[in-house]
Amino acid sequence: MHPTSTPCNTTLLQRSLEDQLSEQQEEQLAAHLTECEACRRTLETMAADVGSWSHVGKVLRDETSGEHAATPHSRSTLIPRKPLSGDDNDEDFHDGSSLKPSDFIVDFLQPAQNKESLGRLGNIEIRQFIGQGAHGIVLKGFQEELNRLVAVKVMAPHLASVAAARKRFAREARAAAAIMHPNVLPILHVDSSGQLPFLVMPYVDCESLQDRLDRDGALPILDVLRIAVQVARGLAAAHAQGLVHRDVKPANILLERGVERVMLTDFGLARAVDDATLTRSGLIAGTPHYMSPEQARGEGVDTRSDLFSLGSVLYAMTTGRPPFRAETTYGILRRVTDDAPRAIREHHPETPDWFEGIVLRLLHKSPDKRFSSADEIAQLLEDCLAHAQQPAAIPLPAAARALSAMKEARLFQKAGLLIASALLGVLAIAAFVIYSAWPRMMPCREFGFE
Repeated sequence: MHPTSTPCNTTLLQRSLEDQLSEQQEEQLAAHLTECEACRRTLETMAADVGSWSHVGKVLRDETSGEHAATPHSRSTLIPRKPLSGDDNDEDFHDGSSLKPSDFIVDFLQPAQNKESLGRLGNIEIRQFIGQGAHGIVLKGFQEELNRLVAVKVMAPHLASVAAARKRFAREARAAAAIMHPNVLPILHVDSSGQLPFLVMPYVDCESLQDRLDRDGALPILDVLRIAVQVARGLAAAHAQGLVHRDVKPANILLERGVERVMLTDFGLARAVDDATLTRSGLIAGTPHYMSPEQARGEGVDTRSDLFSLGSVLYAMTTGRPPFRAETTYGILRRVTDDAPRAIREHHPETPDWFEGIVLRLLHKSPDKRFSSADEIAQLLEDCLAHAQQPAAIPLPAAARALSAMKEARLFQKAGLLIASALLGVLAIAAFVIYSAWPRMMPCREFGFE
């Protein structure tokens, strides 16, 4: 059932993406989206049309920019154009197969010097299509002068004309570029002024943590700790710059092949802690399975929000699934704010108590009850990793022992409450039986008893 104040309206969804709604309209739309699954799906489709990006990937594989001349009559099959003449009966427009002259292949990529390349972007030869995401595509390039491979992230054409989306893209570049740390994928160059904004990153032979979880399921505890330490270190570096990542999840954690380096990427939702420019939007940004309760409620967040998300990632690495699951986005958000996750040891009984204690503290609903900083949890996890690698030589850190004892105390307390409840139940049943039988046990005058 939809709120009567804001009925389904595709125009409002588009205006929200373009940051053209008033604060009151955003609040009304957010309330509507909470109840209307159809509009949520429409908004997701408008923000990231996966089908269109699949088409872009195919075209990039099939075409090379060297085959196109940058003339007003050049056309490809990437971006449907509006009639240039203003004639609504334009045949090319209605068949949906033509482009404006300034399309991705013709104007964005210059003719390649190497015929095996797709095209050229400045001093970068674009060699192949790597993949696509919600906000753009990633291309593999080569800088001949520096003799290095790079990854080029290009904003989706349908988002490039949206002012709010361009701001978010530029913010991602500024946020990541400010962080110099081995566990954060750096930004080498950014250009947000062109038709399609893009940024350049080192090309790393890697897979995402999500890819590994999809392939292997739950990870061994040593791998979990090794990855978690590096993610926490990357977060600490971001937090030191006054930035909150806001979208820590397995898909944004890269595992470099051949080495044990882990890198945090995609700061598309990051913002300065004191930046209030996005809080006016009633829409919730982030990935529901891994967002913090304060994000799910649309409240202000600080660095401790990332710690909750880190706890969710640790849970997923240990069990193979996120801690909060439901059939709908709204259901997931309700579980994030209201429910405790299933115990990790129900999935994997061999999980150490101290590790589950760490995860439970990270997943505390109250930010004040989590760890105080990413540095603190990084150091604790590093010490726990050393213990797990050499348990006989290196003792478990005192903080981990304390969390394990607290967990055991909670279990004993819970068991005690269950036992007490059971005893009360038995006593209540006994009292009921005695009360019910009491008239038959009392002396009766009919039998001559006084």
